[in-house]
Amino acid sequence: MRLLLRSVAMVWPLLVAAADAPRESLLLLDNGTAQVGLDPAKGGSITWLTWTGQPRNAVNHADPGRLIQQSYYAGARLDRRAEGQSKAWSPWTWNPIQGGGVKSWARVIESRRLPDGSLYAETVPRLWDMPGEEAAARMRQWTAFEPGMPNVIVVRCEFEAQRAPGDRWGPAVERSQEIPACYFTRRYDDVRSYLGDGQWYQETQPPGPPWGKASPPRKAMACFSPAGQGVAVFSPASTQPWNFGPHAGGVSDDPAAGPCVHVAPIDRVPMGPRSTYRYRYWLVVGDAAQIAARLEELWRRCAGERAELRNGP
Repeated sequence: MRLLLRSVAMVWPLLVAAADAPRESLLLLDNGTAQVGLDPAKGGSITWLTWTGQPRNAVNHADPGRLIQQSYYAGARLDRRAEGQSKAWSPWTWNPIQGGGVKSWARVIESRRLPDGSLYAETVPRLWDMPGEEAAARMRQWTAFEPGMPNVIVVRCEFEAQRAPGDRWGPAVERSQEIPACYFTRRYDDVRSYLGDGQWYQETQPPGPPWGKASPPRKAMACFSPAGQGVAVFSPASTQPWNFGPHAGGVSDDPAAGPCVHVAPIDRVPMGPRSTYRYRYWLVVGDAAQIAARLEELWRRCAGERAELRNGP
């Protein structure tokens, strides 16, 4: 029995590591401190995030609405159930999602490693409420490590609406935008807003949706595991209270499980049929002290950064 237990103890970490190994299809950045990966089979969204203190993937990818991804809302709320719209998401706005719709993954038309080492993906998103319907839009994303900060990932996003003027969703309407939508494994349910000077505020929220609301003064929130490791989202372009909260129970660290933790910085803009929208955000990993030190530096560099919206004809 002792021999059996000793064998299991030796083999189990290897099995866990194998289960957590990034898929060969991922576009992966690895600088020895952190790994971040895009999955061309899942809309080019970020589906992989590990670091020195956390070798297990922290990103929940249970369905196309999870991940770390672009998500936008525009136009009128429509009841399209007669055309196959999901009953759970009706009526709904024009809502292109990088990951995909309720039952289908989005289509990536280009994904590659650029000469500077960063990752690029261009995606035809799907509308969240309608299974299999592609949105008249393009999403582009550039992912890299922040120079001089090995535990910080910087992501630049560009959204281009290509709707026909006068379509059923109508003209530009001011709506909330997730910049970005983030879903982590349920283990990261210790959610804190960063106050500056190394100080954190503990946020509390029962499982949702509906999600809780928070107004982090330094435009950063972090999700920590019981071991004290965490991932922060810094989104200086956010202008509204953020969405956050756990979903379902337990402390699962399975990226494919239903339970998860959600964080979404929010901007509010009138997205029209021919809008182009651009912004940047940062992911910072490590323990609370390591994250705080990086957030201080990012705040000094980028506190004034805002999103760019251009509404075409």
